[in-house]
Amino acid sequence: MSIVPAAAQVLAILRYLARQAAPIQAAAISRDLGLPRSTTYHLLDTLVQEGFVVHLPEDRRYGLGVSAFELGSGYTRQAPFQRLARIPLARLVDHVGHTAHLVVLHGRDVHYVIEERAPGRPSLVTDAGVRLPAHLTASGRAILARLPTAQVRALYPDSSAFVQRTEVGGPRSLTALRARLVEVRREGHATEEGEITVGFSSLAVPIMDHMQHPVAGLAVTFPTDSLQAEDRTAIIRGILSTASELTRRMGGSLSSGN
Repeated sequence: MSIVPAAAQVLAILRYLARQAAPIQAAAISRDLGLPRSTTYHLLDTLVQEGFVVHLPEDRRYGLGVSAFELGSGYTRQAPFQRLARIPLARLVDHVGHTAHLVVLHGRDVHYVIEERAPGRPSLVTDAGVRLPAHLTASGRAILARLPTAQVRALYPDSSAFVQRTEVGGPRSLTALRARLVEVRREGHATEEGEITVGFSSLAVPIMDHMQHPVAGLAVTFPTDSLQAEDRTAIIRGILSTASELTRRMGGSLSSGN
Protein backbone atom coordinates (compact mmCIF):
# COMPACT_ATOMS: atom_id res chain seq x y z
CA MET A 1 0.00 0.00 0.00
CA SER A 2 1.47 3.37 -1.04
CA ILE A 3 1.82 6.22 1.47
CA VAL A 4 0.59 9.72 0.59
CA PRO A 5 3.51 12.02 1.51
CA ALA A 6 1.39 15.03 2.52
CA ALA A 7 -0.81 12.88 4.77
CA ALA A 8 2.25 11.32 6.39
CA GLN A 9 3.71 14.78 7.02
CA VAL A 10 0.49 16.04 8.59
CA LEU A 11 0.36 13.05 10.91
CA ALA A 12 4.03 13.52 11.79
CA ILE A 13 3.33 17.14 12.81
CA LEU A 14 0.35 16.15 14.96
CA ARG A 15 2.30 13.37 16.68
CA TYR A 16 5.20 15.75 17.25
CA LEU A 17 2.98 18.41 18.82
CA ALA A 18 1.30 15.79 21.01
CA ARG A 19 4.69 14.88 22.52
CA GLN A 20 5.55 18.47 23.48
CA ALA A 21 4.98 19.91 26.95
CA ALA A 22 4.02 23.32 25.48
CA PRO A 23 3.38 25.00 22.10
CA ILE A 24 6.48 25.18 19.90
CA GLN A 25 7.88 27.29 17.08
CA ALA A 26 7.44 26.25 13.45
CA ALA A 27 11.21 26.35 12.91
CA ALA A 28 11.66 23.66 15.56
CA ILE A 29 8.95 21.51 13.96
CA SER A 30 10.64 21.86 10.59
CA ARG A 31 14.08 21.04 12.02
CA ASP A 32 13.07 18.08 14.18
CA LEU A 33 10.88 16.45 11.51
CA GLY A 34 13.24 17.19 8.61
CA LEU A 35 10.57 19.08 6.66
CA PRO A 36 11.17 22.08 4.39
CA ARG A 37 10.16 25.28 6.19
CA SER A 38 7.74 26.27 3.43
CA THR A 39 6.04 22.87 3.61
CA THR A 40 5.83 23.10 7.40
CA TYR A 41 4.13 26.50 7.28
CA HIS A 42 1.69 25.40 4.57
CA LEU A 43 0.69 22.31 6.53
CA LEU A 44 0.40 24.24 9.78
CA ASP A 45 -1.84 26.84 8.09
CA THR A 46 -4.14 24.06 6.87
CA LEU A 47 -4.22 22.42 10.30
CA VAL A 48 -5.01 25.77 11.93
CA GLN A 49 -7.91 26.36 9.53
CA GLU A 50 -9.31 22.92 10.35
CA GLY A 51 -8.91 23.41 14.11
CA PHE A 52 -6.34 20.66 14.69
CA VAL A 53 -3.62 23.19 15.49
CA VAL A 54 -3.82 26.59 17.20
CA HIS A 55 -1.42 29.43 16.36
CA LEU A 56 -0.25 31.72 19.18
CA PRO A 57 0.85 34.79 17.17
CA GLU A 58 2.38 36.73 20.09
CA ASP A 59 4.61 33.76 20.95
CA ARG A 60 5.06 32.62 17.32
CA ARG A 61 4.29 29.11 18.43
CA TYR A 62 1.91 26.29 17.53
CA GLY A 63 0.03 23.81 19.71
CA LEU A 64 -2.74 21.26 19.39
CA GLY A 65 -6.24 22.61 18.76
CA VAL A 66 -9.79 21.68 19.72
CA SER A 67 -10.25 19.30 16.78
CA ALA A 68 -7.30 17.25 18.03
CA PHE A 69 -8.98 17.07 21.43
CA GLU A 70 -12.19 15.91 19.77
CA LEU A 71 -10.26 13.10 18.08
CA GLY A 72 -8.94 11.95 21.45
CA SER A 73 -12.41 12.18 22.99
CA GLY A 74 -13.82 10.13 20.12
CA TYR A 75 -11.21 7.45 20.75
CA THR A 76 -12.24 7.33 24.42
CA ARG A 77 -15.96 7.11 23.56
CA GLN A 78 -15.51 4.36 21.00
CA ALA A 79 -13.01 2.40 23.17
CA PRO A 80 -11.55 0.66 20.08
CA PHE A 81 -8.68 -0.88 22.03
CA GLN A 82 -11.06 -2.56 24.48
CA ARG A 83 -13.16 -3.84 21.59
CA LEU A 84 -10.05 -5.04 19.78
CA ALA A 85 -8.82 -6.89 22.90
CA ARG A 86 -12.05 -8.56 24.04
CA ILE A 87 -11.99 -11.63 21.76
CA PRO A 88 -8.23 -12.35 22.16
CA LEU A 89 -8.71 -12.18 25.95
CA ALA A 90 -11.62 -14.61 25.75
CA ARG A 91 -9.48 -17.01 23.73
CA LEU A 92 -6.69 -16.69 26.30
CA VAL A 93 -9.08 -17.55 29.14
CA ASP A 94 -10.37 -20.56 27.23
CA HIS A 95 -6.79 -21.70 26.71
CA VAL A 96 -5.41 -21.27 30.25
CA GLY A 97 -8.60 -21.76 32.28
CA HIS A 98 -8.01 -18.74 34.52
CA THR A 99 -9.28 -15.15 34.65
CA ALA A 100 -7.53 -12.55 32.48
CA HIS A 101 -7.41 -8.77 32.78
CA LEU A 102 -6.48 -5.78 30.66
CA VAL A 103 -5.33 -2.63 32.47
CA VAL A 104 -4.10 0.85 31.58
CA LEU A 105 -1.94 3.11 33.72
CA HIS A 106 -3.50 6.16 35.43
CA GLY A 107 -0.92 7.96 37.54
CA ARG A 108 0.34 5.45 40.12
CA ASP A 109 -2.70 3.20 39.64
CA VAL A 110 -3.74 0.65 37.09
CA HIS A 111 -7.30 0.97 35.83
CA TYR A 112 -8.94 -2.34 34.91
CA VAL A 113 -10.73 -1.89 31.58
CA ILE A 114 -11.55 -5.57 30.88
CA GLU A 115 -11.97 -8.58 33.13
CA GLU A 116 -12.61 -11.86 31.32
CA ARG A 117 -13.58 -14.31 34.06
CA ALA A 118 -12.96 -18.01 33.58
CA PRO A 119 -16.02 -20.25 34.17
CA GLY A 120 -16.13 -21.65 37.68
CA ARG A 121 -13.38 -19.39 38.96
CA PRO A 122 -13.96 -17.18 42.03
CA SER A 123 -14.67 -13.46 41.67
CA LEU A 124 -11.69 -11.18 42.23
CA VAL A 125 -11.18 -7.53 43.15
CA THR A 126 -10.28 -6.73 39.55
CA ASP A 127 -13.66 -5.97 37.97
CA ALA A 128 -13.65 -3.47 35.10
CA GLY A 129 -13.47 0.05 36.51
CA VAL A 130 -11.43 -0.91 39.60
CA ARG A 131 -8.16 0.93 40.30
CA LEU A 132 -5.25 -0.65 42.19
CA PRO A 133 -1.70 0.48 43.00
CA ALA A 134 0.46 -0.21 39.94
CA HIS A 135 3.57 -1.15 41.93
CA LEU A 136 1.69 -4.00 43.64
CA THR A 137 0.16 -5.59 40.54
CA ALA A 138 1.84 -7.77 37.93
CA SER A 139 0.16 -5.83 35.13
CA GLY A 140 1.31 -2.52 36.62
CA ARG A 141 4.88 -3.72 36.94
CA ALA A 142 4.80 -4.97 33.35
CA ILE A 143 3.93 -1.42 32.25
CA LEU A 144 6.30 0.38 34.65
CA ALA A 145 9.21 -1.78 33.48
CA ARG A 146 8.85 -0.31 29.97
CA LEU A 147 8.64 3.34 31.08
CA PRO A 148 11.65 5.71 31.12
CA THR A 149 13.51 5.75 34.43
CA ALA A 150 12.75 9.45 34.94
CA GLN A 151 9.02 8.83 34.54
CA VAL A 152 9.04 6.06 37.14
CA ARG A 153 10.99 8.34 39.50
CA ALA A 154 8.41 11.11 39.02
CA LEU A 155 5.55 8.71 39.78
CA TYR A 156 7.21 7.55 43.02
CA PRO A 157 8.94 10.60 44.53
CA ASP A 158 9.03 9.34 48.14
CA SER A 159 8.01 6.50 50.47
CA SER A 160 4.44 7.77 50.84
CA ALA A 161 3.76 6.63 47.26
CA PHE A 162 4.30 2.98 48.19
CA VAL A 163 0.98 1.95 49.73
CA GLN A 164 0.41 -1.67 50.79
CA ARG A 165 -2.70 -3.88 50.65
CA THR A 166 -1.80 -7.14 52.42
CA GLU A 167 0.67 -8.44 54.96
CA VAL A 168 2.65 -9.96 52.10
CA GLY A 169 3.67 -6.44 51.16
CA GLY A 170 5.30 -5.07 48.05
CA PRO A 171 8.09 -2.62 47.18
CA ARG A 172 8.39 0.11 49.82
CA SER A 173 10.99 2.31 48.13
CA LEU A 174 12.06 3.41 44.68
CA THR A 175 15.18 1.27 45.00
CA ALA A 176 13.09 -1.82 45.76
CA LEU A 177 10.71 -1.08 42.90
CA ARG A 178 13.57 -0.59 40.45
CA ALA A 179 14.96 -3.98 41.46
CA ARG A 180 11.60 -5.58 40.70
CA LEU A 181 11.41 -3.83 37.34
CA VAL A 182 14.90 -5.03 36.41
CA GLU A 183 13.67 -8.55 37.18
CA VAL A 184 10.62 -8.02 34.96
CA ARG A 185 12.79 -6.96 32.03
CA ARG A 186 15.17 -9.88 32.60
CA GLU A 187 12.41 -12.51 32.85
CA GLY A 188 10.23 -11.04 30.11
CA HIS A 189 7.13 -11.01 32.33
CA ALA A 190 5.97 -9.63 35.69
CA THR A 191 4.77 -11.60 38.71
CA GLU A 192 2.73 -10.83 41.82
CA GLU A 193 2.00 -13.22 44.67
CA GLY A 194 -0.44 -12.27 47.42
CA GLU A 195 0.27 -8.54 47.27
CA ILE A 196 -3.26 -7.75 46.07
CA THR A 197 -5.23 -10.71 47.46
CA VAL A 198 -3.63 -13.29 49.74
CA GLY A 199 -3.69 -16.73 48.12
CA PHE A 200 -3.77 -15.43 44.53
CA SER A 201 -0.98 -14.76 42.08
CA SER A 202 -0.73 -13.06 38.69
CA LEU A 203 1.54 -13.14 35.65
CA ALA A 204 1.61 -10.24 33.20
CA VAL A 205 3.26 -8.67 30.16
CA PRO A 206 2.90 -5.25 28.52
CA ILE A 207 1.16 -4.33 25.29
CA MET A 208 3.13 -1.84 23.20
CA ASP A 209 1.93 0.71 20.66
CA HIS A 210 3.58 1.92 17.45
CA MET A 211 5.71 4.37 19.47
CA GLN A 212 7.02 1.45 21.60
CA HIS A 213 5.12 2.87 24.57
CA PRO A 214 3.39 0.46 26.98
CA VAL A 215 -0.28 1.27 26.45
CA ALA A 216 -1.64 -1.56 28.60
CA GLY A 217 -0.83 -4.57 30.72
CA LEU A 218 -2.25 -8.06 30.20
CA ALA A 219 -2.46 -10.40 33.20
CA VAL A 220 -3.80 -13.78 34.24
CA THR A 221 -4.71 -14.40 37.90
CA PHE A 222 -4.95 -17.80 39.60
CA PRO A 223 -4.91 -19.41 43.08
CA THR A 224 -1.27 -19.52 44.12
CA ASP A 225 -1.25 -23.14 45.31
CA SER A 226 -3.20 -24.52 42.35
CA LEU A 227 -0.43 -24.59 39.73
CA GLN A 228 2.77 -26.47 39.14
CA ALA A 229 5.78 -24.84 37.46
CA GLU A 230 4.84 -26.26 34.06
CA ASP A 231 1.33 -24.80 34.41
CA ARG A 232 2.78 -21.34 35.01
CA THR A 233 5.01 -21.76 31.98
CA ALA A 234 1.95 -22.56 29.86
CA ILE A 235 0.18 -19.45 31.18
CA ILE A 236 3.19 -17.28 30.37
CA ARG A 237 3.26 -18.64 26.83
CA GLY A 238 -0.45 -17.90 26.45
CA ILE A 239 -0.11 -14.37 27.79
CA LEU A 240 2.86 -13.65 25.55
CA SER A 241 1.03 -14.96 22.50
CA THR A 242 -2.05 -12.83 23.21
CA ALA A 243 0.01 -9.74 24.05
CA SER A 244 2.02 -10.20 20.85
CA GLU A 245 -1.20 -10.30 18.83
CA LEU A 246 -2.54 -7.14 20.47
CA THR A 247 0.82 -5.39 20.17
CA ARG A 248 0.94 -6.20 16.45
CA ARG A 249 -2.53 -4.74 16.05
CA MET A 250 -1.24 -1.56 17.74
CA GLY A 251 1.76 -1.50 15.40
CA GLY A 252 4.27 -2.21 18.17
CA SER A 253 6.78 -4.88 19.10
CA LEU A 254 7.24 -6.68 22.41
CA SER A 255 10.90 -7.30 21.71
CA SER A 256 11.72 -3.59 21.70
CA GLY A 257 11.93 -1.07 24.48
CA ASN A 258 13.84 -3.03 27.10
